[in-house]
Parts: sequence; structure tokens; C-alpha cells
Amino acid sequence: MTSTCILHQIAEGRASAMNAFLERYSGLVWSLARRHSPTPQDAEDAVQEIFMEVWRSAGRYDPNVAAEQTFIAMIARRRLIDRARRVQRAPRSEALPEPEVVVAAAEPDRVEIRDEAARISKVMKTLRPEQQKVLELSLVHGRSHSQISEQTGMPLGTVKSLARRGLMKVRRALGVEQPETSSGEVTS
Repeated sequence: MTSTCILHQIAEGRASAMNAFLERYSGLVWSLARRHSPTPQDAEDAVQEIFMEVWRSAGRYDPNVAAEQTFIAMIARRRLIDRARRVQRAPRSEALPEPEVVVAAAEPDRVEIRDEAARISKVMKTLRPEQQKVLELSLVHGRSHSQISEQTGMPLGTVKSLARRGLMKVRRALGVEQPETSSGEVTS
């Protein structure tokens, strides 16, 4: 081992070796880190990480395999690649645009909903059995008029009429206004 081998001196724990290392190789490490880092702050973090790795790896240095500068550049390159991979794997977070006005939707009162459902159920019981069946299949089970026709064996026109008249009766009983067409007719 020669006295000019700074890495061996670092491995031995000599305090003067750290200053000699920084004086000789900080420019190399900084230039590599700056070239491969998106911001100066990231480059500073990378330099510290590289220096720590050099201190830990100094004992493995073999001058017969590579020059000190090559060994240090290789450590720096590996650390910089590892940092880039960590950044690529990290979930990306983007700021959401600030809403101009956030209006909390009024949450319906559960008691009110329960009362409304009881009123609807009471009105439904006043309908003819065929109207009840058609409205139940349509509103509760989400079936189309064609599906109800197939399921019940009723003609499609009858299913549509039963649904329309049943809804009109329910709306009247609940006091809901009937929507009007542009010609002034009441629709369902």
C-alpha cells in the first residue's frame, strides 16, 4: 500500500485522509451528481450519499484492478442509477386543481327518507296488482319495458301504459307536480 492511496488511508480511519479525499475527488463527484440530478438540492443529497458509500467501500479498493478515480466514479455512477430508479418507482403525486367553490351536498335526513319510502309504499298498495308488478320490476329491479314484457308475458304497449298510469297516480298521491311538454300536456 502506498501513501498516495487515499482510499486505503480512509479504510484505516486516518482523519487527514478525509480532507485529502474531499480536496482531490469532490469536484469529480459533484460534477457527476449535478449532471444526473434534476435539481441542485438533489445533487447535494446524491453527493452525500456517494461519499458515505465511498467511506463504507474504501476497504474493498484494490489498486491492481482500477485507479482510485475509476473506483470512486463507479461508486458514484451506481448510487446515481439507484437514486434515479427510486424516483421512477415512487408514486407520482400531482397537485389537484383547487376547486373554486366547494359546496357540501345536503345529506338527506334518514328519517325523512324512511317517511318518504313509507308514503310511497302506502300509495303503491293502492295501485292495481298489474301496475304494482310493472312499477316494481321497473323501479326496484331496473328492468326495461321490453324485459318486463318478456318476463310477464304482457304486450309491450300494456306494460308502458301500466307504468305511465301507475306513476301518474303515485305522483298525484304524493303531491308531486307533473312535468309538462311544450304544448302544455302533462307527461309522465
